Amino acid sequence: MPWFLAYNGQQIGPLDDAQARAQAQANPHGLAWREGFAQWLPIQQVQELAPVAPPPGMMQPPAPSYGGGPGSGGWGTGPEAADEVDYKIVGSEMQFVEVELDPGESAVAEAGAMMYKAPCVEMDTLFGDGSRASAQGGFMDKLLGAGKRLLTGESLFITVFTHRGQGKAHVAFGAPYPGNIIPVKLTDVGGMLICQKDSFLCAARGVSIGIYFQRKIMTGLFGGEGFIMQKLEGTGMVFMHAGGTIVERVLQPGEVLHVDTGCVVAFEKTVQFDVQQAGNIKTALFGGEGLFFAVLTGPGRVWLQSLPFSRLAGRMLQAAPQRGGSKGEGSIVPSLGGFFGGDQDD
Repeated sequence: MPWFLAYNGQQIGPLDDAQARAQAQANPHGLAWREGFAQWLPIQQVQELAPVAPPPGMMQPPAPSYGGGPGSGGWGTGPEAADEVDYKIVGSEMQFVEVELDPGESAVAEAGAMMYKAPCVEMDTLFGDGSRASAQGGFMDKLLGAGKRLLTGESLFITVFTHRGQGKAHVAFGAPYPGNIIPVKLTDVGGMLICQKDSFLCAARGVSIGIYFQRKIMTGLFGGEGFIMQKLEGTGMVFMHAGGTIVERVLQPGEVLHVDTGCVVAFEKTVQFDVQQAGNIKTALFGGEGLFFAVLTGPGRVWLQSLPFSRLAGRMLQAAPQRGGSKGEGSIVPSLGGFFGGDQDD
């Protein structure tokens, strides 16, 4: 009997037992139904979708111990290391996110992303990626974490904001260009999210920022993101930023979506990312959509942006007077005035 799963009102199915179990383990925060069920049930309550138990007598490893107490410097990726922070996203086209911290809680952000903070929130700059291994390890661990961030287009340093006072405190982080902020809880996406370079804005303590290598040569060359993308791992909240309007699509198993290579913001680890030639030679050369487009194959969630920053920057560069753009907004009078009056730069 086939299975049907549902996440945030989006239904996936029909699935066989193996597909349903794999999807349930990748994202257990949903509902499940099959013939014989009186109603939809939470996936975690369905015994058939639970992970297969090990054989009796098999030795199990002890539960990992993660740091993360106030001032411990523990930035691990385990469940105990993540801080549960509340947040509020303000604005429409030029957004910022305000994070609410309890005493001892922390948030990490890119250098220069802070907009404002409470006086009791202390700032500390770390060399590396903010992970527990980088914070507690030696110089080589910090250097490796910093190198990963440098490869993904970020700075060598990351800033940590820790609430050292009493009661609630707030710290806000602003977006670097017009667009929208995307909040994602990593436990809802299997503990890992793959996103474009430069999209990370801030996160709760417990998130590690690493690199994700594209193993396919064609995808790395023509996928729009190169061979290296960002990989966010942990259990806390992460906040990404992308240009224009953001749309979230839930792909069912085997469902395929063709996307402009620059419009892919992030996707779950269960989504396959590939490239495909955009039609015939005439279409590829003169269609204006590039030689390739991205091919996303489900199951999993993907986030898309309507205005990549590279497209916005390209249009602004075309309109610049130094590149032949017009200053007159379509009127001939300002152009003639500039010709005779000398508003041209030497």
